[in-house]
Amino acid sequence: MAAVLRNLRTLRSSALHLTAEKFSAPGRPPLQPLAGPVELAWRTWVRGLLLSSVVCAGHNKWSKVKHIKGPKDEARAKMFMKLAMLIKLAVKEGGPNPELNINLAQVLEQCRSNNMPKASVETAIKHAEKSKPASQHMFEARGPGGCLLLIQVLTDNISRTHQDIKRALNKNGGALSDGARHNFDKRGVVVVQGLNVSTERALELAIEAGAEDVQESSDDEEQPLLQYICDTTELQKVRASLESQGLKVNSAGLNFVPRVLLPLDRQQLDAASTLVEALNDCADVVQIWDNIHVDS
Repeated sequence: MAAVLRNLRTLRSSALHLTAEKFSAPGRPPLQPLAGPVELAWRTWVRGLLLSSVVCAGHNKWSKVKHIKGPKDEARAKMFMKLAMLIKLAVKEGGPNPELNINLAQVLEQCRSNNMPKASVETAIKHAEKSKPASQHMFEARGPGGCLLLIQVLTDNISRTHQDIKRALNKNGGALSDGARHNFDKRGVVVVQGLNVSTERALELAIEAGAEDVQESSDDEEQPLLQYICDTTELQKVRASLESQGLKVNSAGLNFVPRVLLPLDRQQLDAASTLVEALNDCADVVQIWDNIHVDS
């Protein structure tokens, strides 16, 4: 190896001498080669990092995906998961044919209004028929500020689900509480789009349809909604009447409507929101009803 290096140094020195003679300008003394052996060096080209805000601006795209699009996609995935559980529950109770199963037909309408992919709906129905036996349960709870919660679950292991619900409640200022169910009435609720519908017109439609009450709300996109509350036996009649008046029905089903709404201060409302979110993260939770009053 030492002999090879010596030969390379000799060749390098000779090459430099010849190059100096070749490129010397006329009338000028030739370039002198460097004295002594020339060491070979490996040159590595390194591109400098530019850390200005202009150059790094492209990374904002990923921060938007993480902080804006990410949460929306996560909420959308959770919504589809809950709808799939509702499909499973409806299929277990009345079979996979929506023409013969009114509950399943109502859930499928919710799937359409929430843009759930058709393939996902079909898969949920197919899996519901083949899934392990599951049972429906209702947990009663009390949350921050004394608010009441009804937590509907669908599970094949009630002991596991009970522990999950209890853990979420205890961690977020809530507790299981028997008797909360008595503060809710089971009613039919038809939700329609409320854009360009005045309060007076909404009340007129409620009277014409035979609804007991109408409440204003909004969806995730802050679009106005109208909730028509009626007796459970009048659900289809109210829905048909509203559709005949040209209103677009977002969903129609049976819900638990609180008899008295409970106002909470800002701190209690934030704590209750955190609790409801934690409960919704439990895998077996299908729906949650509460008696919290939120100022519009």
